[in-house]
Amino acid sequence: MTDARAEAERLLRRFASDTNLLIAGRPMTVLGEGVVAAYLSDMLRGMGARVDGGQSGQDADSTAADRVVFDTDTGAITLGGNPTGGRGDAAGRLDFAAAHMPVSTAIAAELASAGTLAGLSVGVSMTLEPKTANLALLLASAGASVAVYAHPDETDPEVAAALRERGVPVDADADATPDQELAGALAFIDRGFDVLVDDGSHVTRLAHDQRPDQVRRWLGATEETTSGLTPLRAMHAGGALATGVVAVNDAVTKTGFDNRYGTGQSCVLAIADLLDTAGASVRDQPALVIGYGPVGVGVAAHLRALGADVRVSEIDPARALLALHDGYEVGPADALGKDALVVSATGWPGTVGPDLVDAAAAVAVAGGVPHEISWHGGLIAVAPHVDRTTTGTLILDRGGCINVTAAEGNPIEIMDLSFATQLAAIAEVVGTRPSIGVHALSPTAVDHVAATAARVRGVTLAPQPTPASALHSDWRSPRYAVRPDPSETS
Repeated sequence: MTDARAEAERLLRRFASDTNLLIAGRPMTVLGEGVVAAYLSDMLRGMGARVDGGQSGQDADSTAADRVVFDTDTGAITLGGNPTGGRGDAAGRLDFAAAHMPVSTAIAAELASAGTLAGLSVGVSMTLEPKTANLALLLASAGASVAVYAHPDETDPEVAAALRERGVPVDADADATPDQELAGALAFIDRGFDVLVDDGSHVTRLAHDQRPDQVRRWLGATEETTSGLTPLRAMHAGGALATGVVAVNDAVTKTGFDNRYGTGQSCVLAIADLLDTAGASVRDQPALVIGYGPVGVGVAAHLRALGADVRVSEIDPARALLALHDGYEVGPADALGKDALVVSATGWPGTVGPDLVDAAAAVAVAGGVPHEISWHGGLIAVAPHVDRTTTGTLILDRGGCINVTAAEGNPIEIMDLSFATQLAAIAEVVGTRPSIGVHALSPTAVDHVAATAARVRGVTLAPQPTPASALHSDWRSPRYAVRPDPSETS
């Protein structure tokens, strides 16, 4: 039975590795009547897929572009009737991602039609993989002059080369030393931008520290992450921030999907892949998720779907109660982390200290910031991206952002929605020239991205109820309306 669960998990992980596509919300057919099919169906449903099987699955249109079919008897996996795993080289992966990013494509086309970005320069500082490369290409197609920077650990060198071949300058080198990394980041800033698109606010902060003259020329910046917004808000409170920043992360079209579904899926499957190389597993073991924000919610749900016994540690009382009502044991990390897979989902330095590491079976970081985990002594290499402490705990990816540095990042459709939100935020920076400070993306822009996503993804919405404005003319409660006296109507 354990082998059947392992085989089901391998099929699921192979689909994600072959395609980098999202599981949640996708129509999937599972063929086969054995226990592998049953386990796989349960796992996929636990991750939010719309699963059918048996005769129903055979009747479904297996050639529909977004439908995935798993044949548990043969091990075959098809997408839209074609075998998965055929993305090819970096150029092929760029093209595959582009084909699955219709929301960003639609928003970029609107910006191109309106001439919003014509003649402007945009710098993109993000993990460099196929989805980010397509964001840069979409910005260029909308009329902007674009350049890209990425940290060495977050640079796919083949994608960087493919992007350069398509005419986008890239200041990124996967083999850069720390000194070269700094030089590359400063060279990127010195290109001079009208808008900076940042992830983690690393370049925004570096520019404030070492290139304040460049910051003054910006129309504004956008920020993708929670961990990036925290220092920017602190800078503003201390009077150090010198530009307007649109908080893309806080838009529901980003956090509501990227963190919950994207980071949840990509981090947990990366963890499962790495544990497998070390002879371990997510299945049938305790797992502790520290932090129950949107990332923690997603990580916990995906760990549960793979069969882990999930617990949660949280400092915020409301989030702790949410975890409890989602069915998890909640308590202190030191009490729940013994012999467990510990996943930090806080984005806060020092979350997992050496004593907790020593007590755990394995430790990983979902999302993450530098020094989110720390350990006693040195590490012993076990497998790529897997080390063991001298006390026997597995450290996955040395505490790095595991879905980025040990995998291909969030699924394509999730980043399609996030990057559509980024495009809307860039347009808002250009159109409003925000004052110094951290600003929410306007509800109008967020609603437009959501409506565009629903339209291009074929989601049928319910008819609109009576508009609230129509109710204002008679605001009195109908509960207390004067009723006729029965004696007068008899």
